[in-house]
Amino acid sequence: MRSVVRSLRQLRRFNQYHAERHSSAVRLIRQQNALVMCGSTSQSLSTLRRSGEINRFASPGVELMKSMFSTVAADSIKDIGRGGPMVEYERRIASGELVDGDSFQLDTIQELQRLYEELIQNEEDCQLDRYKSSEKSGRRWLWSRLITQPSTYAPVKGLYLYGGVGTGKTMLMDLFYEQLPSNWRKKRIHFHDFMLNVHSRLQMHKGVSDPLDVVAAEISDEAIILCLDEFMVTDVADAMILNRLFRQLFSKGVILVSTSNRAPDKLYEGGLQRDLFLPFIDTLKERCIAHPIGSAVDYRQLGSAEQGFYFVGKHYSTLLKQKLQSLIGDEEPSPQTVEVIMGRKLQVPLGANGCAYFPFEDLCDRPLGAADYFGLFKKFHTLALDGVPKFGSSNRTAAYRFVTLVDVMYENKARLLCTAEAGPIELFDNIVTVAEAHKVSPRSSRSQKSDDTDLCVDNELGFAKDRTISRLTEINSREYLEDFEARLGQQQQQQPLQPLQAVDNADVVLA
Repeated sequence: MRSVVRSLRQLRRFNQYHAERHSSAVRLIRQQNALVMCGSTSQSLSTLRRSGEINRFASPGVELMKSMFSTVAADSIKDIGRGGPMVEYERRIASGELVDGDSFQLDTIQELQRLYEELIQNEEDCQLDRYKSSEKSGRRWLWSRLITQPSTYAPVKGLYLYGGVGTGKTMLMDLFYEQLPSNWRKKRIHFHDFMLNVHSRLQMHKGVSDPLDVVAAEISDEAIILCLDEFMVTDVADAMILNRLFRQLFSKGVILVSTSNRAPDKLYEGGLQRDLFLPFIDTLKERCIAHPIGSAVDYRQLGSAEQGFYFVGKHYSTLLKQKLQSLIGDEEPSPQTVEVIMGRKLQVPLGANGCAYFPFEDLCDRPLGAADYFGLFKKFHTLALDGVPKFGSSNRTAAYRFVTLVDVMYENKARLLCTAEAGPIELFDNIVTVAEAHKVSPRSSRSQKSDDTDLCVDNELGFAKDRTISRLTEINSREYLEDFEARLGQQQQQQPLQPLQAVDNADVVLA
């Protein structure tokens, strides 16, 4: 036993010795790189050579690096400050992927570039490197359960982007997210999905004295940069959770980057017990810079609209099923069950080969929500929805569910086939905001007799309808469907499925 202990000690000293040598070498290389970036390559090498330090760590790799430094120094100097979302944005404009000349988008990408550079400069203080932080995360989480830890707010404020539909908020946030180093603790998620995840975690920690604190600790250990798409609060349960949750997250160093159709002060406007939600808005404005995107252009509607499978009229139900069967192929559709979070299940009337069929009532007139829709699109890439009605006060709840369904479908880049009572814009003719309702009043008693009694005055739904109309338009564009087919083809190559018979969009005649 003593010999074993002695051997272990010798091995520990050996590892420590080489670790010290390695760290010294890394420091020297970093110093050398810093000097290279300043344009002093030859001076840095001669300084190290005179001191004799470089010879202690001489290796073929180092000699190769020395020979390369003289040729790449000039290029390195040119590349200073050329990383981040701005470079990628300019590349996409140059390649024709994005439209040039949108000053609102340019202003926003500059804000994202500023945030990117601040994060680079404060990488260590923000503990962004997941590999460095992972060694301590387990101990830190356990320690925080035993002793209250001091707040560690990030030295960098987040960014809250808000503006009209289709202005490019999500695209710009995703562009920013993709440019972040892969070794950073980061997460990009839709707001609906994020809140479902929070509720699921709360359920798991039900017996803990403060489950919300545990959930915040778990999220902050996984991601310091949290990118949330489509920040929209309509549920009273979410509203009550958000204030405490984000106070905890921010105090643990989390940096929020989010997109929304609503300005911070307009979040959850008119909601139940909104006075309890207001402290969250103050917290949000304290830890994030609110930046509006004022563009009036809806880029989703610039594509080839009405090229997809959107049929106006109830008499197209038979055609809808025929088109669905042609997408399915030879397989026979049958009732299926989808697993949803927390043990729930969603019954699918007909499904096969990644395609599902639902009457509108089964999906939007029942007590279903985002969790059910996320579960649906984890199993199916195509949805056939039969009988979408016009919305008003009589089916306000179904309208909310339809808005959520389209959000989740769009987030999952799924394909939609549907029959509807009217086109996307006309579906929401009777849904208005309070401001829109005030524009048409006061009215004379004679005009009131001809008023539509199904008019629905609802601020949240009134704002959300524009996003839904925009997304329905894009989902039925040729560009969207071509992109869908390309992604589906890649998935089939990676994980072969049963053959899918393609449908030529030119065969689809819209009413």
